[in-house]
Amino acid sequence: MNWMNTFAGLCVGMMVGLTGVGGGSLMTPILVLLFGIAPASAVGTDLWFAAITKSVGGSIHQHKGSVDWQVLRRMWLGSMPAAVATLFWMYHTGIAQSKPRVLLVALGGVLLLTAVAMIFMARAHSIGATLRKSSPERFLFLQPSLTVLAGAILGFLVTLTSVSAGALGTVMLLSIYPLRMKAARLVGTDIVHAIPLTIVAGLGHMLMGNVNFALLGNLLIGSIPGIVIGSLLAGRTRESVLRTAIAVLLMVVGVRLLMT
Repeated sequence: MNWMNTFAGLCVGMMVGLTGVGGGSLMTPILVLLFGIAPASAVGTDLWFAAITKSVGGSIHQHKGSVDWQVLRRMWLGSMPAAVATLFWMYHTGIAQSKPRVLLVALGGVLLLTAVAMIFMARAHSIGATLRKSSPERFLFLQPSLTVLAGAILGFLVTLTSVSAGALGTVMLLSIYPLRMKAARLVGTDIVHAIPLTIVAGLGHMLMGNVNFALLGNLLIGSIPGIVIGSLLAGRTRESVLRTAIAVLLMVVGVRLLMT
């Protein structure tokens, strides 16, 4: 057993359980920059790490009643087809193996986008709430299609980089459902959305040979108890402080990846 890998899994698992973000956003860069894992293998392994870890956290949030299934169905209508289409594109172009630099640039760019989204999360929520109150009928009419579109964007980004299911998903949900998404429901819905998405994307990467199962096992030994602890504490901690710290870290890591 590699205790460094296990400890990394524990820390990331707790962040996911507490805030709904930090899975791919933290784990994939850790695997690439600290453990020297190839980008394609890091993405594929992290997708399975996220799928299994978030399945545990999602079951806890479902038990707590903090999952919005109507919103989830709308998001899956966009994210699942987008994930399958992205996998076909990656397979036929061979981009993951032949052009690892492309994955690094994509990962760095998505991390920077994620960091900015997290920093301006409150602002996005405020804008969404203003629009919701000023034009309620039009806003409610657009909600379903905007949710499907948000899911499609997440499906593409998560399949390509394993990043953004949590952070960008959270910001999108807060913007589209500003009055409906309270803290615990936001985290629970975001976590459960990622489960089938990461399973489908992970299966595609596994068929392309992009999963390190030994590494995955070490990560899960730490992440499963980590996300249980985080999920049980969700809603009782100052998530804004954690999100800000994660955003700053992601910005630094994103720049580092772009310069690699």
